[in-house]
Amino acid sequence: MARSISFAPAPTEDLGQRIAQHRNRRGWTQEQLAERLAASRTAVSQFEAGLALPSERTIVLLAGLFHVEPQSLVEGTNYPAAKAERLPHTALRYTEAEMQLALLRRDLAWAARLHDGQPPGTLTADLLEPWVARLESLAEATSDGDSAELAELRAALRAALAS
Repeated sequence: MARSISFAPAPTEDLGQRIAQHRNRRGWTQEQLAERLAASRTAVSQFEAGLALPSERTIVLLAGLFHVEPQSLVEGTNYPAAKAERLPHTALRYTEAEMQLALLRRDLAWAARLHDGQPPGTLTADLLEPWVARLESLAEATSDGDSAELAELRAALRAALAS
């Protein structure tokens, strides 16, 4: 009986362990990751324990949450090669909250350059005042992980509007 020889590299890490490492680096509990995935905490626990294999859709969502590419999330793990080949090359990496906070940082920097030590004019106020309401609605919809950055930007916005 002939044996088949595989030239594929042997997996060096369990996918569940890699998911747990990424989750821990972000300081999330299994429950918090589950909320972001719209999955149950039990599902996350089973992924991390190697009792269940995440679907391709879930791998893409995990990659986006961890700010990595789907291929790099599964590369060198026990994730099936046939499934890995079907993964997209890129994943959406930023949440709506992260995007809005980045836009606010950009607007604050622009407003600072605009008046450079001078009292803010109507253009600066028109640019920054809508952010007060936006930040309020963002705070209501944001998870705990974003609250520190949100508070920091709120303070910067208040200072920019007061200066």
